[in-house]
Amino acid sequence: MSEWLVLATVMAAACTVVLVVTLLAQRRMRSTPDGVEEAGAPETPDVLEYMVMMVGVVYAIVLGLAIAGVWEARGAAQDAVQAEAQALHEVTQRAQVYPADYREELRANVDAYVTEVVEEEWPRMIDHEELSPRGTELLATVRTAVAAHEPANELQAQAYQPMLDQVATAEDARNARASGAGETLPGIVWFGLISGAVVTIGLIFTMQIGRSFRELLLAGLFSALIAFLLFLVWDFDAPFGRSGTESADAFRRLFPGAAGTG
Repeated sequence: MSEWLVLATVMAAACTVVLVVTLLAQRRMRSTPDGVEEAGAPETPDVLEYMVMMVGVVYAIVLGLAIAGVWEARGAAQDAVQAEAQALHEVTQRAQVYPADYREELRANVDAYVTEVVEEEWPRMIDHEELSPRGTELLATVRTAVAAHEPANELQAQAYQPMLDQVATAEDARNARASGAGETLPGIVWFGLISGAVVTIGLIFTMQIGRSFRELLLAGLFSALIAFLLFLVWDFDAPFGRSGTESADAFRRLFPGAAGTG
């Protein structure tokens, strides 16, 4: 099921539940057991309006903090991917001062690692929240290929240490990617977000909503907005995505052949 279909389903379900409950509550409130309409509905106390307002404000703050947290985690994950791909790209570019046979060997090692990351490791990371041992082995092969090749002249010596530094940067970025593979928010936070949504939406029924089109429309839009924001948190809670490998675009852009886009 695509993310857009999930979003549409959740928002439609939230609107339907709120509208149905509102109409049923109004039917019970406007009619006596004998089917005679009551003279009028009681006014909402001022203290109740204040409580509803405060609950809404507190929940909005909590929801905003949750969105900011998952957004920051996704940004950090994307930065780690970009740093890893750029570091490996720099390794292949700085190797231009070495002989052709070594350049080809190093490029083949880097391409093998990128292919493993994009085609095998990324789906595993999204589904199982872990990296593949094969990817670790291939990156170690790249590091060994760089470290074990002794520079033959001054120009190669100047490129040697920066290449080692770039490999170290790629390893650090890979470790950051491993630590960010799981979901950002703990279960207790999700319990608070969902419970808060139920309470916040439930409190609108205490405000004596009428059957007018305007009131029903606002109630439906309010519930749809809450559902959309919760979906947004759920979607961003997976730093590397839930529906594919779009977050690996940095590897595809810098290594189109190895990543299967060339």
